[in-house]
Amino acid sequence: MRDEWRDGASAEAASDAPMTGGRPPMQTWITAAIVLVGFVIGFVMARDAMTSAVLFLAIMLGVVMVHEAGHFFTAKAFGVRVHEFAFGFPPRIFAKRIGETEYAVNWLPLGGYVRLEGEENAASPRSLAAKPRWQRLIILTSGALINLILPVVLLSAALMIPHQEDEGQARITAVAADSPAAAAGLREGDVILRVGSYDTKNLAEASRLVRIYQGKTVDVVVRRAGERVTVPVYARWAPPEGQGPTGISIAPESVNPVDGRPYTVTVSQPPWEAIPNGAVLTWQTLILARNEIVGWVKGTTRPQFQGPVGIAQTTGEVARSSETTAGAISPLLELAALLSINLGILNLLPLPMLDGGRVLFVLIEVVRRGRKIRPEREALVHLVGMAAFLLLAIVVTFADISRIVDGG
Repeated sequence: MRDEWRDGASAEAASDAPMTGGRPPMQTWITAAIVLVGFVIGFVMARDAMTSAVLFLAIMLGVVMVHEAGHFFTAKAFGVRVHEFAFGFPPRIFAKRIGETEYAVNWLPLGGYVRLEGEENAASPRSLAAKPRWQRLIILTSGALINLILPVVLLSAALMIPHQEDEGQARITAVAADSPAAAAGLREGDVILRVGSYDTKNLAEASRLVRIYQGKTVDVVVRRAGERVTVPVYARWAPPEGQGPTGISIAPESVNPVDGRPYTVTVSQPPWEAIPNGAVLTWQTLILARNEIVGWVKGTTRPQFQGPVGIAQTTGEVARSSETTAGAISPLLELAALLSINLGILNLLPLPMLDGGRVLFVLIEVVRRGRKIRPEREALVHLVGMAAFLLLAIVVTFADISRIVDGG
């Protein structure tokens, strides 16, 4: 009995069924679904050329393969037999065996996978299921944790590469009545200089920082009539429709009179500044993700999904947002960092088929004082989870296509 552990752009699937002809029973279904999504991406993106789809595939491949490398190296470190480490999905281009592991390159570049010995069946002493629980937890979570660390590297590189940023701070253009901002004394015309512990260089930073402090009272430093004024403001969880957490509307302090856009400046940071700032940006993004999930729980926001087609469209828009090819590198690295964080968080959720679902079964084993769920039952749960994921992927893909066709 051997397991297939494979990742697509945003999910994993496994089977404890015997291998037949080198292919697991569910591989045909996974491959068919991926091929379908690939054709859809090509069809939808053809209007804007395949550049968007190629960039999307390159970014997702990088993010997913880093995820798989986390599983691979931790499995090797703890003595779990790794049968295969594959780039892409079959059919196969070529493979080379080094030691006990086969390294393969496949034709469908929409993910990758690591095939481990016995993920659910502990018959072999070198199977994943036979290892101590703490080792299994490290192996199962390593991919997602690497995805949460990778953005530090990506965002640091994005800051070091010359890129354009909006110039000029955010000016308050309106304060909603009966809002926290009105109660705190913020006024129209105030220019936001600092939010909490961070200076604000432009409108985007001011908006992001306010959302980071949701659920808390934060000191907002503004320039008013030439003086610096500090105003403590509560950033609420559930603002009324059309209002933000504090109830202010903001706009760039100064814009180009010709096109009405903010002035931009080309900037870059040296490594000794970019690396710590990349770590800060990663931490802030994780806080924003946490706040989004809290909003789901509180019912103040609803989950919004994008499938491969929607992400490919976004990738193309990011690439085209810069006037030069070199200038697009930094925003694409930022997008890759965001996708890596999303993949890491998604795989930590306790859902069948994902890393978090595997972790949940290990934790259940802990609660049951070492008694495991029967392998066939666990495999069935993950099989149902994979079917649900494929159904969701189809629904989200058609929703993305409908939105694009309608001009969204």
